[in-house]
Amino acid sequence: MAFIAQVDFKMDGPFGDEMAVGFSDLAKSINEEEGFIWKIWTESPETKEAGGIYLFETKEAAEKYVEMHTKRLAGFGITDVNAKIFAVNSSLTEINSGPVK
Repeated sequence: MAFIAQVDFKMDGPFGDEMAVGFSDLAKSINEEEGFIWKIWTESPETKEAGGIYLFETKEAAEKYVEMHTKRLAGFGITDVNAKIFAVNSSLTEINSGPVK
């Protein structure tokens, strides 16, 4: 069973193309995380929020990543991180063309 990690936090920027350039090394490093399948990056310049939706192979991998990422964000001065982990209902997700393993 796959698991989703939903993470969001307040951030002053950068956003858009500037975020894509500035965070490309971070994005590449996420690919190396244990049990990682994919990430959708999220951002809202209007509300100064960013985050992502991640898919992991196991709940343990998702939990480990959230713990590590929360510490990493704290190193950037971001301490109010919202993170939730959900099991994926693959049968229903497939009906709606969701990309799950």
